[in-house]
Amino acid sequence: MIYLLFVLAISPPIQMKAVDKPNDAGSAIFINWQISKDDLLVEKYVILRRTLPDTTFEKMGFTKHGNTFFEDDKTEDSKEYIYVIAAVKNGESFYSEPSNTVKSYPQIFHVGRLNVLICILIFALLLAYFVAQAKAGKKLFIRKIPGLDAVEEAVGRATEMGKPILYVPGLGDIDWTATIASMNILGEVAKKIALYDTPLIVPNRWSVVYTVGKEVVKEAFIAQGRPDKFKEDYVRYLTEAQFGFAAAVNGIMLREKPATNFFIGRFWAESLIMAETGAQSGAFQIAGSDSVLQLPFFVTACDYTLIGEELYAASAYLSHEPLLLGALKAQDYGKLIVLIILFGFTIVAFFKLNLLTLLSVQ
Repeated sequence: MIYLLFVLAISPPIQMKAVDKPNDAGSAIFINWQISKDDLLVEKYVILRRTLPDTTFEKMGFTKHGNTFFEDDKTEDSKEYIYVIAAVKNGESFYSEPSNTVKSYPQIFHVGRLNVLICILIFALLLAYFVAQAKAGKKLFIRKIPGLDAVEEAVGRATEMGKPILYVPGLGDIDWTATIASMNILGEVAKKIALYDTPLIVPNRWSVVYTVGKEVVKEAFIAQGRPDKFKEDYVRYLTEAQFGFAAAVNGIMLREKPATNFFIGRFWAESLIMAETGAQSGAFQIAGSDSVLQLPFFVTACDYTLIGEELYAASAYLSHEPLLLGALKAQDYGKLIVLIILFGFTIVAFFKLNLLTLLSVQ
C-alpha cells in the first residue's frame, strides 16, 4: 500500500519591514511583519538573513506563531542586510517576500531620555547660579542644624576637660556615600581640634578608610598651620570584624574616657552598643547616619543626631565653601521643582484631566 503525503500550502507573512533598532549602541535590527492568514496552522516563523552582496541566506532564529516581531542582535554596523521569513508547517517552509535593505548603526543620543538631559541642564544652571552667588559674597540661607551648631561646643568641652575626642567614621568602606560624607565632616572637625590642641582618636574598620582618614586629619592640621601638632596615633586601624570593632571602640571609651564622641557614617547592629556605652560614660555625643534602622538608637542615646540628608549637608554647613554651598542650594531648588511637578501631576490624576486636550490648540 502506498501512502501519499502532501502538505497544503499556507500563506507566508506579509508586509515585512526591517529597521535599525532605535536608541541603541548599534549591532541590532528590528524585523516586523503581519502574520500569515493561516497563522493557526503555522508551527513557527523562521527568520533568515543574507548580507549584501552575498546570495546565501542564513538562519537567525525563530518565533512562535502569532508573533510579529524579532530582534536580530548579531549584525555588523554599516553592513546591508535583507531578511526573509518562512512560515513552517509539517517541515515545509513558505517564504515571504524579501524585506527592504537595512543597516544597523549606533545612535549618539537616546531620545527616550530627553527628560534626563533637561533635568541635568536645569540643575547645572542652578548650580552655576548659586555658586556664583556664594563666591560674590551673598549669604545663602541654610536652615540651622542643631547637631552641627554643637560641634564647636563639643570640641570646646573636651578641651576644657583635658580629654580626647572620639570620632568613629562608621563601619562602611570608602565606597559608601555615608563614609565619604563622614570624611568631609572629619576634616572640618579636625580643623577645630587643631586650633584647640585637643587629642583625637579616629578608629577605623577598613584599611582604605584608615588611610584616607589619616590624610584628611593631617591636611586639616596643615590647613590650620599646625602640622607639628598632628600625631600618627590619632588615626587607628582596629579590625574588620563588625562586633570586634564595636568591642574595641567600647574599650577605648571605657579606658581613655573621651569627653566627646562622634558617630558619623554608616552603622549597623553595633550602633546601640557603642552609643549606649558612650552615654553611660557621660560623654557628649553627636551622631549622624543615613541608615533608617539605626537612627532611633542614636536619637535615644546621643545628644544630637544628624538625620538623613543632614549628614550630606554637613560639610557645606561647617566649611561655608562656595562650591559646596552652591551645590546644596541647587539641590534644594531641584527638589522644589520636582515636588511642584509631582503636585501638578497629582492634581491632573485626581481630576482625571487629559493633558493632550488641555495643551492642544483649539
